[in-house]
Amino acid sequence: MKRDYYEILGVSKSATGAEIKKAYRKKAIEFHPDKNPDNKEAETKFKEAAEAYEILSNQDKKARYDQFGHQAFEGGGGGYGGSGHMNMDDIFSQFGDIFGGGGFGGGGFSGFGGGGGQRRVKGSNLRIRVKLTLEEIANGVEKKVKVRRKVQAEGTTYNTCSTCQGSGQVTRIANTILGRMQTAAPCTACGGSGQTIDKKPKDADAQGLIVKEETVSIKIPAGVVDGMQLKVTGKGNEAPGATGISGDLLVAIEEEVHENLQREGDNLHFDLYVSVPDAVLGTSKEIETVTGKVRIKIEAGTQSGKILRLRGKGIPNINGYAKGDLLVHVNVWTPKTLNKQQKEFFETMREDDHFSPKPESSDKSFFEKVKDMFS
Repeated sequence: MKRDYYEILGVSKSATGAEIKKAYRKKAIEFHPDKNPDNKEAETKFKEAAEAYEILSNQDKKARYDQFGHQAFEGGGGGYGGSGHMNMDDIFSQFGDIFGGGGFGGGGFSGFGGGGGQRRVKGSNLRIRVKLTLEEIANGVEKKVKVRRKVQAEGTTYNTCSTCQGSGQVTRIANTILGRMQTAAPCTACGGSGQTIDKKPKDADAQGLIVKEETVSIKIPAGVVDGMQLKVTGKGNEAPGATGISGDLLVAIEEEVHENLQREGDNLHFDLYVSVPDAVLGTSKEIETVTGKVRIKIEAGTQSGKILRLRGKGIPNINGYAKGDLLVHVNVWTPKTLNKQQKEFFETMREDDHFSPKPESSDKSFFEKVKDMFS
C-alpha cells in the first residue's frame, strides 16, 4: 500500500501551500542522495517526498487526491506523481522552485552521487493528442502516429567539456539560511551534457540535432478516459551528446462522441425507442454495443422509462477491476400525427378500461429508477 502523502511530508490536510513547500524542503534536505550516498532507504524516502510534493503542491491534483486518494492517479492519469515510478530528472527539476535556482542537482539530470559521477542529460518531452472511438476504448487499441522529433545528426562528434571535465555539472559553495551548503548546478558551457560540439553537419542545430519524422506505435489499454495522459518512454526529443537519454512522448487521450452511446464512467447508456404496439404486445430489438450488436427482448406491457441493464457490456475499468454495464433506456414513441382511422381507433381505446393507467408498486417512478441505476 502506498503511504499517505500528508503523512510522508508530515503535514495536515489543511496545510497551506507555503507549509507544504516548507515541509518538502525539509525532507528533501534530510534524504537528498548527496547527503546519503548508497543509502537505499534514504533514496526511497527522497522519491516519496518528491511524489507527495508534486501532487499536494498542485491545487487540482490535491483536490483529486483529497477526494479519491491514490486511485485518482492510477493508470497513468496523474503525471509522474501517480505512477509509482519516480524519474530523478523530474525530481531535480523541482529544485529550481524549492531552493531558488540551481538547487542541489539542477534540472535535467538523473542519477545519484554528488562527487564524481557524471549525470545524464535528458531530451525534452513531446506532447500529442490521440482521438479514440468508444469501441477502441472498450477493446484497447494500438495506434501508429507520425511524430517529428529531434535526433542526433549523423556525423556529429563531441569533445569532453573543458569547463566541467565531462561531469556535466559545476560545484558551488553558498551560505544559506540553513548554513553553508554545497550545491551542484548544470554546466553552462555544455548545457549539462559534459560534452561540446566538435563537428556537425550544416543542417544540424547548435546542439548537433536535426528534426526527423518517425512513426511511433502506441499501445493504448482498454478503459482509458478523456484527458488521461499516457507516456511512451524514449520517444521524445533526443538529448545532445553521446551519453544523453531521449525524452518521452506524452499522449493525451481524446474521446470521440459516439452517435448512439453515451459514456458515464465505466457504464454506457443507450436510448431505445419502441412503438406503442411493440410496448403493448412485446417484441425483440437489435441494439448496438461496443463489442457488436445484440438482440434484447421487450416484454409485453413495457412502460416508457424502463431501464434494462446488460451487465458487462460497458467499458472495462482501467485498473482491471471489472467491466461496466450497458443501460438501455426504453422510450415508448407516441405518434405526433394520425389519420382519421387511427384517431377513431384511439378514441375507442380511450374509453377502454385496459388503457387506463394502473401503476403497480413495481412500476417505479423516474427518480427511483435513477436511484437504482446508481446503486
